[in-house]
Amino acid sequence: MIKIEHLSKTYGNFAVLKDVNAEIKKGEVISIIGPSGTGKSTFLRCLNLLETPSSGDIYIDGENIFPKKVKTSRIRLKMGMVFQSFNLFEHLSVLDNITLGPVKLLKKTKTDAEKKAIELLQVVGLAEKMNAYPNELSGGQKQRVAIARCLAMEPEIILFDEPTSALDPTMVSEVLGVIRRLAKEGMTMVIVTHEMRFARDISTRVFYMDEGIVYEEGTPEQIFNHPEKEKTKAFINRIRSFSYHIGNARFDLYQMNAEIESFCEKHFLGYQQRHDILLILEETLMRCFNGDHMDCRGKAIETWGGIDLVLSYSEKNATIEIQLSTGAGAASFLQNTGQEDDLSLLIIQGLTENIEERTEDGKLYLNMILRNGKNNQ
Repeated sequence: MIKIEHLSKTYGNFAVLKDVNAEIKKGEVISIIGPSGTGKSTFLRCLNLLETPSSGDIYIDGENIFPKKVKTSRIRLKMGMVFQSFNLFEHLSVLDNITLGPVKLLKKTKTDAEKKAIELLQVVGLAEKMNAYPNELSGGQKQRVAIARCLAMEPEIILFDEPTSALDPTMVSEVLGVIRRLAKEGMTMVIVTHEMRFARDISTRVFYMDEGIVYEEGTPEQIFNHPEKEKTKAFINRIRSFSYHIGNARFDLYQMNAEIESFCEKHFLGYQQRHDILLILEETLMRCFNGDHMDCRGKAIETWGGIDLVLSYSEKNATIEIQLSTGAGAASFLQNTGQEDDLSLLIIQGLTENIEERTEDGKLYLNMILRNGKNNQ
C-alpha cells in the first residue's frame, strides 16, 4: 500500500532523514518508536507531503507521489492524519468540526455528513458531545473528536503523530482504546508513539528509528524481546526504567512522586503497584534523612553525592525493581534502629520479596524487588 525508497529530508546542512526504505501493506499497524529528534514525525509528514522530501520516492497504491507532481489534496484524501495538538476549530461545534471536510471536499450534503458524523461520534464514545465546543472538552475528548474528523474523510490510511503526548496520563487510555478498535477493524495505520506497551500490543510490525533511518524493524516480539542491534537494545532497556537524583534532604518529594506516577501510567502498572512503590521509597528515604539514630544522615547524604534512584519494570518477568545508590562512606540504608518494632523496616520487608544491599566500586547499593509483581489494575 505504501512503499518508500531512499527517502531523505534535509534542513540546510542537517539531515533529519538520510535513507529511509520501508514497505507498509494494507491492514498493517506500524508503530514507529525511537529517541526524540530521530525524524519520526518528519517521516510521517513526508508521507502525506506536509513536508517536501529532499529526495527519494514514495509510492501510494503503486503511484509515485514524489518527485512526480500530484495534487496533494488527492493524496491527503487517501491518507488522513491525527496530530498531537488536536487542531480543532475552536469556533465550531464538535459536529461542525467533523462535517466541514466532507461537505467542502467530498461534496457531501449537510444531512449525509451529519448522519455519518453522529455514527463516528458513537464509535469514539462522544455522541452526547456533538453540540459542545472544543473548549468544553478534555484533552482526551478533543483527540477522539480529531480521530472522528479524520475518519469522516474516509481515508484508506491514517497517520498518528504521537496522539497521546499532549494528554494527561488519565486520558491516554481513552484515546488508545479508540485506536485499538480501528486496528481490529482492519484500518491501515502508522503510529509514532512513546507508549511502548501499546505499541507492543497493537502493532503488526514495529519500526525503530535512529540515525535518520529505519534502524531496525520486526514484529513486536522481536523488537521488544529480542532486538538484534545495539542501539535498539539500549533504547528498549532505557524506556523500561526511571531515574531520579536526590541531591539533599530538601529535595522535591512531590515532583519525584509525580514522575513515578507518570512512569507507572505509561507502563500500565496497577494502582496497588504504584502505591507500593511510593510507600517503599517514602519509608526508605525517611530512614536516610530523619531520626536521631541516623547521625544526621540528611547532611551526610550531600557529602556522599546524593542518592540515585532507578525504578525498573520488566514486562517479560513482570517484576518491579527499585535501586538506590549513594557514594563511598555511606552507612547502610536499612541499618537497624535498635528498636524491636522497627515499623518502617517491617513495612519495607512486607512489600518486597527480595532485598540486597552491597558495596561495589566505592558505592553503596540497595536493590529491592517488589512482592506485588503481577499487574492488578
